[in-house]
Amino acid sequence: MSIIEKAIEKLNAEQAGKQDGLADNVDRPLDPARDPQVSGHAPVEPQDDGPAPTFEQPQESPAVKPNGKIIDLPLDRLKLLGMVTPDDPRSRIAEENRIIKRPLLMNIAGKGATTVDNPNLIMVTSAQSGEGKTFTALNLAISIAMEQDKTVLFVDADVAKASAAALLGIPDDYPGLIDLLMDNGTKIRDVLLHTSIPNLRVLPAGHAHERSTELLASAGMQRLMAELAQRYPDRVIIFDSPPILFTTEAGVLASLMGQIVFVVAETQTPQGKVVEALSHLGSEKIIGLLLNKSTNRGNGADGYGFGYGYGYGYGYGYKRDRKNN
Repeated sequence: MSIIEKAIEKLNAEQAGKQDGLADNVDRPLDPARDPQVSGHAPVEPQDDGPAPTFEQPQESPAVKPNGKIIDLPLDRLKLLGMVTPDDPRSRIAEENRIIKRPLLMNIAGKGATTVDNPNLIMVTSAQSGEGKTFTALNLAISIAMEQDKTVLFVDADVAKASAAALLGIPDDYPGLIDLLMDNGTKIRDVLLHTSIPNLRVLPAGHAHERSTELLASAGMQRLMAELAQRYPDRVIIFDSPPILFTTEAGVLASLMGQIVFVVAETQTPQGKVVEALSHLGSEKIIGLLLNKSTNRGNGADGYGFGYGYGYGYGYGYKRDRKNN
């Protein structure tokens, strides 16, 4: 039985006694700093720097410096949310992400069980909203950026929400991926942001656009992916994708990736949704299931069937204004 089948079987068994509470869990945003059932710790009181960023109330002071090219990442805020930060490399979340990234880096180095094209293009996605994919993608990007011989480009490809921008302090109207694909003369150097983590770069989602799906499926996107994958052999590109079952963009992105990290929330993701979403990804990719928001911490399985207890989710109710330009 494959790792994916084992993970699905585990999810199915756990859901048998928890169906009554499933509807209440699906849309409930989880904050590991405030929910002791998720983090395993006592709730953290709000700090003087104000509440954690939300989509409805973004940070008032953007982290982009005046030259528009460098972000001072809000590391204290990210740490409060239970995320990986360079100043605490031995935290539990940092150790967990070392386990997650190891097989991904082995596949990039050609030392995995199989080989694929563009293994340094890694998409993080989920079946539905609120399962912690953006939390996972950012943690993975920061963790790999802490490696000595790797640089990381984090691409906010969830163009309908740009949820990572709210966490990183990037203004919602900052140009990015979509602007790059609109063939209006925008170059990568015009939108690529350096960060206060030396080996981490960020490509924001850019301005929302009603034809975002067509742009992501365009020949320009394929050329961009080829350039990103081949120009820098030491670079790992992490894509925060929309949920597979919520938008068509995720399926388009999956066709361009070498590896896919599929986030499954324990007790929250119905087995049927997992199976349906996996069917959209194809069989020619390296796909790893990451079991998120687990109440059984520390008892992970071999491979990608991790049993981690961290989790974070804003919910998928936020919508960006789309521009037709």
